[in-house]
Amino acid sequence: MPALTGLRFFLALWVILHHLTGNKMMLEQWEQSLPVLAQSLLRHGYLAVQTFFILSGFVLAQSYSRTQWTRTSLIRFGMARFARIYPVYLLSLLVVSRFILETLAKPDHTPAQKAALLGDYGFVLMGWLGPLNVGWNTPAWSLSCELFFYLCFPLLFLWLRKPGFLKLTAAFALTLAVPVFLARAGVPDYWKPIHHLSDFVAGIAACGLYEIICRKTPAMKKQGFWLVLAAFLAGAVLVANEHLLDGLPFDLNTALRPLNVAALIGLALGGGLIAKALSIRLIEYLGKASYSMYIMHVPLLWWYSRYAFHKLGPAPHGITALVFLAGVVGISSLVFTWVETPASEWLRSVAATRLNIPGQPLPVFMPAPQLISQR
Repeated sequence: MPALTGLRFFLALWVILHHLTGNKMMLEQWEQSLPVLAQSLLRHGYLAVQTFFILSGFVLAQSYSRTQWTRTSLIRFGMARFARIYPVYLLSLLVVSRFILETLAKPDHTPAQKAALLGDYGFVLMGWLGPLNVGWNTPAWSLSCELFFYLCFPLLFLWLRKPGFLKLTAAFALTLAVPVFLARAGVPDYWKPIHHLSDFVAGIAACGLYEIICRKTPAMKKQGFWLVLAAFLAGAVLVANEHLLDGLPFDLNTALRPLNVAALIGLALGGGLIAKALSIRLIEYLGKASYSMYIMHVPLLWWYSRYAFHKLGPAPHGITALVFLAGVVGISSLVFTWVETPASEWLRSVAATRLNIPGQPLPVFMPAPQLISQR
């Protein structure tokens, strides 16, 4: 489904622009000169996380649709997920290692606090802890969510493996009701994996609905474009007019969840001109590199903001931002080709060999990148 891969690039770009238009950032003044709708869309770039979590559930369910869950397949699954996420994340920490050392050298934290910070980042615990007052790679909190989702996936998938319409309806209803319950029950906001699990479940359920549509109503494939277009337009209206939800028991994330599901199913069904545009070979390649874009862009921003601005002289901030964006795309493409893909394949191969796991090589699965800034 190349359109789903291509979509990831534009969502990654949305997140990066969200960062660059923040307070005192390169594109803050430019963003303020835009029409109100465009300003609202840029300010809400953090909403991309929901689309990616839903997409992650959808593609995982597709990739493992015929898996029989045994001890061996669970180990293979876990190794594949770790190999997919951690190598580039580790590289991102190495990129900012100088700034990490500078932080640790300051007397602002006790030795125990410094050790805790290193442990939190090393074991990807940021999504459970809230702001850590260090910005080494703040978007990486969403990796905590993905790792939690991976732990839950085998059980969730067994529940929704061959769902009927009633079970899917119940699953979608839960994805709308559970966030409201969590908010009213006082579950801490910083337990992000718990709060975002509904997005992942919605993706798995969306895969089941997509398969039912393909099996029972193949004529719906011709309606994919209209489904995507309607979902995009309705989502833009909600994002631009968040006040429409005032007084309702759910937030913008919950309101957008069914629209995200509709858009992804529409693209999977074909999506017409929109899907064709997203399936262009270059866009598809950049979509594959989007995880590297996500996980590397903040570490690269550390270096760029500290050492590159003065070399550009009096250039407008728009130019400096374009230079940064081009650099992120170029470097991330190299990281994807020369680090992410070979490191993932090597780790999976070594692990499978040492554990004597039989069968074919572990699948090269490209999960949706976890793209979001820490709000």
